[in-house]
Amino acid sequence: MPGETTSVRNGSAVGRFSIPTLVLQIDPKPENVETAGPSRGDKDKLSLSWSFLLGVTLTILSVDLLKTKEGQNRQEHHTDSFHSDNLIVRRGQSFQMWIELSQPFDKNTDELHLELNLGPIPLVSKGTQIIVSLVEEPEGKLWEAKIIEHKDNRIKLSVSSPPTALIGQYRLTVVAQSPKGVAKSTYDPNNDIYMLFNPWCEDDTVYMENEGERTEYILNDVGRLYYGTVNQIGARTWNFGQFADGVLKACFYVLDKTNIPFHGRADPVNVARVISAIVNSLDDNGVLEGNWSGDYFGGTAPTSWTGSVDILKKYHSENGTPVKYGQCWVFSGVTTTVLRCLGIPCRSVTNFSSAHDTDDSMTIDVYFDEKMHPIDAFNTDSIWNFHVWNDCWMARPDLPSGMGGWQAVDSTPQESSQGMFCCGPAPINAIRSGEVFHKYDAHFVFAEVSSDKIYWQRKENGKFRLIHTEKDVVGCCILTKAVGSCDSNDITLLYKYPEGSEEERIAVETAISYGTKSVVYNTSTPKDVSLEVAVKGDGPRMGEDAQLVIKLQNNSTKPRNTNLHSEVAVMYYTGVLKATIKKENIPAKLNPGEVKTLNWVLRYQDYKNQLVDQAALMLTLSGQVKETQQILATQYNFRLRTPDLIITPLGNAVVGKEMTANITFSNPLPQTLKNITVLVEGLGLQSAQKMAVRDVDPCSTVTWTVSFVPTLSGPRKLLASLNCHQLTQVHGVADIIVREN
Repeated sequence: MPGETTSVRNGSAVGRFSIPTLVLQIDPKPENVETAGPSRGDKDKLSLSWSFLLGVTLTILSVDLLKTKEGQNRQEHHTDSFHSDNLIVRRGQSFQMWIELSQPFDKNTDELHLELNLGPIPLVSKGTQIIVSLVEEPEGKLWEAKIIEHKDNRIKLSVSSPPTALIGQYRLTVVAQSPKGVAKSTYDPNNDIYMLFNPWCEDDTVYMENEGERTEYILNDVGRLYYGTVNQIGARTWNFGQFADGVLKACFYVLDKTNIPFHGRADPVNVARVISAIVNSLDDNGVLEGNWSGDYFGGTAPTSWTGSVDILKKYHSENGTPVKYGQCWVFSGVTTTVLRCLGIPCRSVTNFSSAHDTDDSMTIDVYFDEKMHPIDAFNTDSIWNFHVWNDCWMARPDLPSGMGGWQAVDSTPQESSQGMFCCGPAPINAIRSGEVFHKYDAHFVFAEVSSDKIYWQRKENGKFRLIHTEKDVVGCCILTKAVGSCDSNDITLLYKYPEGSEEERIAVETAISYGTKSVVYNTSTPKDVSLEVAVKGDGPRMGEDAQLVIKLQNNSTKPRNTNLHSEVAVMYYTGVLKATIKKENIPAKLNPGEVKTLNWVLRYQDYKNQLVDQAALMLTLSGQVKETQQILATQYNFRLRTPDLIITPLGNAVVGKEMTANITFSNPLPQTLKNITVLVEGLGLQSAQKMAVRDVDPCSTVTWTVSFVPTLSGPRKLLASLNCHQLTQVHGVADIIVREN
């Protein structure tokens, strides 16, 4: 009956509406009647009319996010290298999508919007529930969408996000509304959208202008890490692998484990800081458990890792169980992977002769007793042979002007910051000028690169007097990988003014004024005798006697006599001493103006059973000039060089075809190496593979063969590392060009 209310079922939805009264007028003499039936256009009009009359709701049939690696979205957003089937985009930049509806979209009567939800309890007020409405003309820097193409029942949208959008994994649904009701698409996890920071967007706080730097610090998935001592620098290749299968989800899992509120994920300062905390496990069950003991039972020795991929995927797959084990370069490598994956430009940085200030004095203090012997219980400050941390790039609107750019971030747990083991981001510009009061942890990083080393001697009354100052033994060289090549880039002058310059002294004194000790730099004692230590040639090699050169110089016109006390100790690369293995006294008589060179030797037999990781040792020399009472004191760190693994690819490298490579190793020690494993991996070549190999006889050479099937074309690197209790930091790399099949 006209005007009667009726229920009509449309799919699974039931809607109630009133059928309007119809008045039909029939022409008794119709003209031009086409017996072939209505045209396609008439059919569409008829279909629309009956849809309206019958109350059919506008529904969403499908959503196509155009998320293939080769497609426009992934290419334009520089996310085409990710091995993921989800749409991955960068904030502040538009992306496109198709929506198929049950009937053509009529902008005069229909409405449509996207709903993006982030986190377990999305709220519009927190910015974790986003309603993206259709607009005729986008205003820019907002969440908004515009129809850019119609095709039958399909519409193509261009969706824009603001440059301040929260990063995260958004759940997408589409809501359509017509005069006959509202319909919402079914949630599909395959349509989750990953939103990343955007260094290509000028309005994003991580914007980086130089394209070469963006390519290096965001898109490069292989890098170089530096280690050793300032006089014996070593380098190893590291697979960051931020695009590898499963790593994107693992990185967002890591971010979730930080418990940073979802509404706080727009600020890269917040994100970088919590990542520096969660990469170590010390107080939050983070990614890596640190271990510097030399005993790695139940885990992987830090020197054996060749990349971050297995570490992150293992942490993810084991529901947040810390991975065993890490040291500074492993923490740094993982941090680089996570931050590059999330879209924050990042690099690993090595500081040689890196200070660890334990009392916020901004100085490194060494204490001697009345006889000039080190007081181990008091010497809690240390200088690491090397320390690896990270620089990340961002603006700092939370700090005064000029503090943006590179920020130091350190994931290795050393000292707590605001109650948790994290460090940074600390602006490098503040560190350089000694403005250590800026957040976060600028004072700690300053001490690592620029602190003076102060020697103290205990007097008979128990008090200490300053006897010697070294102003150029900390932060001797700071390296990172160069942009676009495998060379190193010396960035020391980014962190500090030239050593000994007026600007550098002002920065040091500025920093110390905020420290916990008042230090007097000048003493009245004459200083006409100098003391230096150096290595011969490339430095001592593992398995051989270690030889150093001690250089004494008398700059006065009178003779000088001294008796040097020497101690050599095995130490961890962190500067912590394990044991003293040799002591001796070295008398020296210097004529006026004389330079005397003394050869110092440590026999293999003295150290062979004493070494720990990195094969590092420290020589401490102390003494007093008899005629002037001048104190002579210095500490010199050195390491025993280890051999490389030589990797030789065999045959042609073709995607999908098996190939082999030989790995050759020469044992430098006059003893058998037992319980050896070799880890081999290469992005696009094979996932990490650990193989046990036979014992290696004294001073012998062996070759192992590995097989693998390349999966990606282009230039690739095959990495290998050797895990052996008697010999650490042995690794190798080979470049392989893979062709398409």
